[in-house]
Amino acid sequence: MSLNPRLVKESFAIVEPVADKAAAYFYGRLFAESPHLRTMFPPAMDVQRDRLFGALTRIVWSLDSPDGLASFLGQLGRDHRKYGVLAEHYTAIGNALLATVRRFAAEIWTPEIEAAWTAAYTAAANLMIESAESDAGVSPAWWLAEVIDHELRTPDIAVITLRLDQDLPYLPGQYVSVQTARWPRVWRTFSIANAPRDDNTIRLHVRAVSGGWVSTTLVQRTRIGDNLMLGPPIGTMVPTDSGRDLLCVAGGTGLAPIKAILEHVIGSGRRPNIHLLHGARTAGELYDLTDLFRMASAFPWLRVLPVVSGQPGYDGMRGQVAEVMERFHSWSEHEAYVCGPTAMVNETVHRLQRGGMPLAHIHRDIAQGEP
Repeated sequence: MSLNPRLVKESFAIVEPVADKAAAYFYGRLFAESPHLRTMFPPAMDVQRDRLFGALTRIVWSLDSPDGLASFLGQLGRDHRKYGVLAEHYTAIGNALLATVRRFAAEIWTPEIEAAWTAAYTAAANLMIESAESDAGVSPAWWLAEVIDHELRTPDIAVITLRLDQDLPYLPGQYVSVQTARWPRVWRTFSIANAPRDDNTIRLHVRAVSGGWVSTTLVQRTRIGDNLMLGPPIGTMVPTDSGRDLLCVAGGTGLAPIKAILEHVIGSGRRPNIHLLHGARTAGELYDLTDLFRMASAFPWLRVLPVVSGQPGYDGMRGQVAEVMERFHSWSEHEAYVCGPTAMVNETVHRLQRGGMPLAHIHRDIAQGEP
C-alpha cells in the first residue's frame, strides 16, 4: 500500500477547522471501544486534545518530508513509553483516528482516501513502535529528578535546577515533559535551558499560567528536595554547524532553549557573531538578564538586546520584538533561532522571510509550558 500525501492533506484540511469537535470525538470513540486505555490519560482532557491535533497536524503536513517526519515520529514513539503505550495499543488508536477523519471529512470521503489514511497511519505507527522498542533496552521510560535549586525570579517565573538520577541524552534546544507528585498522569513540557553538563543537572524556566496545574505547582509549591518525573527529550530546534552568524529571538520563557543553544555554540569553540533579542512585556519580566550579560562579557561575539513592549517609561529598546528586529541591518545571511509565544514566533518568521532569509535557515519552536 503506497503513501498518497495529497489525499491525506486534502481530507485533513476539511477536519482542521473543527479540530476541537474532531479531537473530542476521537477520544470518545477510543475510550468507548478500548475503555482500559482511559487510565493512561489525565482526568482533564482539554490539553491532551490540543496536543493530539498539534501532533497530527505536524505529521500530516510533513508527509512530503520523510526524513524530518521520521525523526519526529521516533521521538514521539520514545516519549509515549512513559504513558505505558504498547505496540498493540496502536491498532485501537488507528481505528479511532480513521473513524474520526471519515466522519468529519464525509463530504469527500472515498475508498481511495481511506486507503491513503490507512497507509499513512500504518507507516507512522510502525516507525513509532520500532523507535520505542529499540529504546526500551537502552533508556528508561522516564527519569527521576531532584530539585536542587529553586529561584523565584518574578512572582510567576521560576528557574529550577534539577539533578537526574541517571544520564539524560539530549540536544540543546530540546524539551522534556514533566510530572509532579501533586498531579499524577498530568505531563507538561518545558524546554531545557542549558547545554548538556557532566553533572547530570538541567535547568528549566517555568512561567506559572493561570489554571495551569503543573506550571503553578512548579513555580509556587515546589521546594528544594522535591522529586519530579521527566520524559525523554523531544524537539527539532537544535543547533547546526552552518558557519553563519546567528540571530536569536526569544519571547518570555522562550529564552530557555535559545540559552541552551547559546551555551553549546560558545562551548564549541566557534566564534560566530550572535545577536540575541529577548522580548518581554515589562522590564521586570526580563528575568535572566544578569546571566545573559555575564555570558556576553565572557564571549564578546554575543550581543544581548533586551526589548520591552508594554512599559512606556522603559529606558531601553521598546516595541514588539519582531518589529525591533527589523530596525537593524539585514539578517538574510544569518542562521535564526526563534522561540516564544505562537503569535510572536509566526510574526518573526514572516518578517525574516520577507527580509530574504531562506526558511531552511530559520529554526523555530513555540515556548513550551502550559497554554
